[in-house]
Amino acid sequence: MLGINIGIDLGTTQVVACVEGKGIVLSEPSIVAYRKKSGKIMALGKPALRMLGKEPDSVLVVRPMKDGVVSDFTVTEHMLRYFIKQICGNKIFKPNIIVSMPGTVTNLEKRTILDVITASGAGRACLMEEPLAAAIGAGIEINHPSGVMIVDLGGGTTDIAVITMGNMAVASSVKVAGNALSEDIIRYCRRERDIIIGEQTAEEIKKSVGCAFLRKEETATFAKGKDYFTGMPIDFEITSNEAYLAMREHIKYLLESIRDVFERTPPELVSDIIEEGIVLTGGTAKLYGLDKAITELTKINTHVADDPENCVIKGIGKVLGDTFFLEENGYLFKTRQDITGGLEEEKEVF
Repeated sequence: MLGINIGIDLGTTQVVACVEGKGIVLSEPSIVAYRKKSGKIMALGKPALRMLGKEPDSVLVVRPMKDGVVSDFTVTEHMLRYFIKQICGNKIFKPNIIVSMPGTVTNLEKRTILDVITASGAGRACLMEEPLAAAIGAGIEINHPSGVMIVDLGGGTTDIAVITMGNMAVASSVKVAGNALSEDIIRYCRRERDIIIGEQTAEEIKKSVGCAFLRKEETATFAKGKDYFTGMPIDFEITSNEAYLAMREHIKYLLESIRDVFERTPPELVSDIIEEGIVLTGGTAKLYGLDKAITELTKINTHVADDPENCVIKGIGKVLGDTFFLEENGYLFKTRQDITGGLEEEKEVF
């Protein structure tokens, strides 16, 4: 195929891209700022993130991806077109792009992701499941007839999958991940402390003192917010126990989701997982004590992969030029004409 080969991890909170032979070349927040009246784009990526929570009424700062899928087609197209142009420059041929998607999405959602990628400037595009890419990026040999469990904890979704012989045998995708945990902290501060904080402050609290169980030695951090009643700025201290209490319901939900996948997994594959263990990937995998909480629930050794945030994009990068792997596992590149060609074509690919 003509054109350079690009891999894109199109996440709810982050867009990461790699180029065949070069590795990771771009990592930007998936966020866009634009004017309400004219629709003119003001900033994308890091500059737009700096505007979050500080924008005037005439400006909207939005995340065009929600729960791992496209929620605003036009804004997502503008964002990707800008990032792809940054990577490709003035090359004549359009790039071939592999883009990640949650482990379980509908055919309509698949078609939408493909459509937005080709509309953004790709010559050909294909989709790859995030858990499978994460497993490859974590250095796991996926082609053997033995099962391994991957839990990919991103910003918008958590994908739980049992992988064997290069495919997902059992998979589940839940719309609870890092963003939901940050929102829990925002609600807790408002409900219990009468303090209003922003999304970025909640994210910092989660990273600093967030945990998946009550720590034996409680830690604390200072943060800035606004008093709900007076509207005045306030410095306050929040502890690790408070952060856990804020997030515990969603942490419990994640643990139950892992249990549900085990209940649907054939016993022979469960035996393999007991031997191989459970691998955590994604940025939220770094939440303090999450691996220990999963080990306590399942009695199976659980560990966080090296560089968990970039496992998905590293996995895509490893298969970018491996046409044999892609063809063997049914990953077909499609042009925009193929995507919009009709429902019969859609059934053939999906």
